[in-house]
Amino acid sequence: MVKEIKLSVKPAIGYDEEKLQHLVLKKAGVSVADSSAFIGRVKKRSIDARTSNIKVHIQAEVYEKTTAPPLLDYQLPQHSVANAHEVIIVGMGPAGLFAALQLIDLGIKPVIIERGKDVRARRRDLAAINKDHVVNPESNYCFGEGGAGTYSDGKLYTRSTKRGDINRILEIFVAHGAAEDILYEAHPHIGTNKLPKIIAAMRESILQSGGEIHFDTKVTDFITDSGKIKGVQFTDGTKRMASDVILATGHSARDIFELLYEKKIAIDFKPFALGVRIEHQQSLIDQLQYKQESRGEYLPPAAYSLVSQSYVGKEKRGVVCFCMCPGGFIVPAATAPGEIVVNGMSPSRRNSKYSNSGIVVAVEAEDLKAWHKAGVMAGLRFQQEVEQRVFAMGGGTQAAPAQLLTDFLNHKVSNHLNDTSYQPGLSSCDMHEVLPKFIGARLKQGFKQFGKKMKGYVTDEAQIVAVESRTSSPISIPRDSKSLEHPQLKGFYPCGEGAGYAGGIISAAMDGERVAKAIAKKIFRQ
Repeated sequence: MVKEIKLSVKPAIGYDEEKLQHLVLKKAGVSVADSSAFIGRVKKRSIDARTSNIKVHIQAEVYEKTTAPPLLDYQLPQHSVANAHEVIIVGMGPAGLFAALQLIDLGIKPVIIERGKDVRARRRDLAAINKDHVVNPESNYCFGEGGAGTYSDGKLYTRSTKRGDINRILEIFVAHGAAEDILYEAHPHIGTNKLPKIIAAMRESILQSGGEIHFDTKVTDFITDSGKIKGVQFTDGTKRMASDVILATGHSARDIFELLYEKKIAIDFKPFALGVRIEHQQSLIDQLQYKQESRGEYLPPAAYSLVSQSYVGKEKRGVVCFCMCPGGFIVPAATAPGEIVVNGMSPSRRNSKYSNSGIVVAVEAEDLKAWHKAGVMAGLRFQQEVEQRVFAMGGGTQAAPAQLLTDFLNHKVSNHLNDTSYQPGLSSCDMHEVLPKFIGARLKQGFKQFGKKMKGYVTDEAQIVAVESRTSSPISIPRDSKSLEHPQLKGFYPCGEGAGYAGGIISAAMDGERVAKAIAKKIFRQ
């Protein structure tokens, strides 16, 4: 390396790769005549929009081209594990995918069992939800190759820095086709339009290395003996035996939670969150965040993050912004007929005219006294009941209950609703009747505070859509802190969001790798 460079520049330079490269080399003391022999690599890029004089902060490194290290440390698998020890992975979301790739690196054969379809076949089922209001319980925005992340945005940001190597996860995405800028953007994002091809490339890496993937294959039972996992059983009664099984089914696989509960394999209640999606025009959010009429040619669509406190009685609870999607869409994320769930996503260019975000409130055990008979399943039963009530109040289709934000704050049913990115359509409802009382009361307080923190946020141009209920799993599955095995069932490894050990693509991927390493440690010690 020749030199490290730090710059604060205007967006017109910070987001113009040619101009930025020229300036980085100039700051490093490289002459115009020598510039072809050097390369500047951006290591970090972030926006500072605290004032109208917006700056882009850049950290870069300059190398001679002949001595520049490889962009990626990660290399695609070059060996076969076709005849190696087998590990079954139930679920092909980020946790399952990255567990499989890690197992291959460690010389172990992954056998992935996925109830849903591959990314191409999934598209027809997503179209059926949006256009025909038909939900396929095995193939939807949550189930299928790549999991919920494949068709719901692809934000690659996590606060979880202690569970694994974030850079390795990002490099694996780049090695399979993601843009290099995810390696250095402060808030990296792939986009729902690009993720399917990347996930398909990961599938090919697994198959070419001798791994197995079985789509349209649903696990209906776990085969156990004397406190050890022995394999899994499928819908048709066939079985696949293995002494190690990774459970990476995601936060919406309710049938798996039910199966564990029925088999008396320990699970626990876990607090989760519930609320709504709020939708604004992206141009308004740009104006509020960038403090100018238009964001111009170079600035990306603006995002926001808001947090406030609410009180019901003396109980203090946060109201938080979750999964904010600038230039995005609201999508139907139900996993069974008779329920409505909404989520958000953005394409890679974030070029929709809409902005949306989940605004949610934590649901704790003390909120669920009416469901106490359900025990550890109380959160799941509550979540289900809310989603089914929202479906009924929306009119019995995937048209989602909605209300202008100002009308929600004034307890007034909206006479009209704004245009929306949500394809199945909206149904005007009083959200105070749709949502549980304590959720509605807290959201009302939260939105009022948001309006004070971000002037212009509360407007009749904004509307809220119900219900955002799949922020995380309402169940956690215990595991030993060292072996990562279920304490009751040896060889059984709960993993990722569905087990309560992750909260997004990156943290789920890191947890998948962590579990894979734990299995390898056990296998090779034996």
